[in-house]
Amino acid sequence: MARAVNLTSEYERATAAVQFILARTAYKPKVGLVLGSGLGAFADELAEAVVIPYESIPHFPQATVEGHPGRLVIGKSGSVAVAVLQGRVHYYEGYTSQQVVFPVRVMALLGVRVLLLTNTAGGINPKLKPGDLLVIRDHINLQGTNPLLGPSEPRFGPRFPDMTEAYSTRLVALAHAEAKKLGFDLCEGVYAGVAGPSYETPAEVRCLHLLGADVVGMSTVPEVIVAQQMGLQVLAISCVTNLAAGLCDRKLTHEEVLAAAQRLNERFTTLLRALLPRLAPPAAGLACEVE
Repeated sequence: MARAVNLTSEYERATAAVQFILARTAYKPKVGLVLGSGLGAFADELAEAVVIPYESIPHFPQATVEGHPGRLVIGKSGSVAVAVLQGRVHYYEGYTSQQVVFPVRVMALLGVRVLLLTNTAGGINPKLKPGDLLVIRDHINLQGTNPLLGPSEPRFGPRFPDMTEAYSTRLVALAHAEAKKLGFDLCEGVYAGVAGPSYETPAEVRCLHLLGADVVGMSTVPEVIVAQQMGLQVLAISCVTNLAAGLCDRKLTHEEVLAAAQRLNERFTTLLRALLPRLAPPAAGLACEVE
């Protein structure tokens, strides 16, 4: 007997997820956040929040890593309605790069036009130290894959999206300005996205430094690619939780990363609160949006 083929397209799956979410909240936020390892506390303080576990949303991938609660939270930060992914999924969990970015596609179809991505990262640039916040100005994709591989879906946007300004220079400048008002400086640099889940060897860290990377992590890059395809403006902030392998005198552990992220949470959430009212959507609309 021939095996039945699921003909539902990725766009149709994303649309089904959107309709499920819209049935549970009256908000259609224009600003979206993705909170990385150990950084989910910000979502807990949203007012009038609707909390939807990933496992209840049709076709949503499930977060399996400690520090990623796996919840979509839609609510208000001050007067700003936001959609927050409290935790993300990663390529190293066994998902395809297309599955990794599915939540971002859903947020874009919900109406999000500005996407703020956060992550924890290892510091490569010798000027960085644990506890620094770094705004990403560019990235190097070393994950060995791309979420746009496969058949083209024009309803998501162009087949060949331009990545010249993958990270909005307007939003980068805004982040620096808001941090200064709060009394501290943001670092700025290039993020190297690797597949993981093993941490890098000292030789790999030296190689990444030669390539021009300032920090290294195992996320973010696929989300940025899809955000560009779908017409979103992107701001991304790395919390430097540790020095990369070979730059410190101890072994790296995920527990260390989570503990460092916890220590950063107060300053990090203060910055998020200040930024959100300023993240006005750009004049240009999305490539696509579900009504």
